[in-house]
Amino acid sequence: MRFEPVTTVRAYERIVEQIEQAVLSGQLSPGERLPGERELMTQFGVSRSTVREALRVLQAGDVIRSKPGDPRGPEVLGASAATLQKSMHRLARAEHMGLGELLQFRMLLEGSAYLLAARFRSDTQLAEMQAALEAMRAEEDYHEFSRADVAFHDAVARATQNPLIVVCGEVVRGVVLDLIEDKLAHADDRRALMSASLRHHTEVLEAVRSGDGELASRLARHALHDYYADYLPPAERPRLAPLLD
Repeated sequence: MRFEPVTTVRAYERIVEQIEQAVLSGQLSPGERLPGERELMTQFGVSRSTVREALRVLQAGDVIRSKPGDPRGPEVLGASAATLQKSMHRLARAEHMGLGELLQFRMLLEGSAYLLAARFRSDTQLAEMQAALEAMRAEEDYHEFSRADVAFHDAVARATQNPLIVVCGEVVRGVVLDLIEDKLAHADDRRALMSASLRHHTEVLEAVRSGDGELASRLARHALHDYYADYLPPAERPRLAPLLD
């Protein structure tokens, strides 16, 4: 048995934890003010530099808005899609998060998105998907084709009527594409990739249009697997297999 070295938790991290927990529990509401630096020093029993480091971290995480010298104290911010997106982006880019895990999550997320879109999409959103598909069909340039592809997925995500799916979809899709961007840029068969992608989008749009969410979900998961699985090391591919059933 081997133990890992113990990591010392710094005082400012404890302050951050307490304030974040107070916000999450509702003890601190959006728009409320934290005490000033001097009062925070007294309550936490720490130095001014420690308080300031904690406030810097909280502000970077969009938990508070702090202005130096403001006598009213830092303002507690409400949760927002932008805050969630920033946090999701940091998590998805963490060193311990591999491409296999990201693809697995994307297959889960997009499969569910198509399932919901087939049930809740409006005529306007269906028209947005169709317009994105037509743009993909008209494009010869790979990069412009990819932009139209993103527009299609964004329209599907909005059709779920769930802003969390929209944010998570944007983040995970972007990080996955960034990780394999160089491989895609130098792929010899990009024309074949575009043709396969166009066929898939045509099929899945028809399933969404007809309200067949189960079929749309299955098509989406299989298409993501077929498109990306080859970019995974062989040892990581089995983690995607259960999502193909």
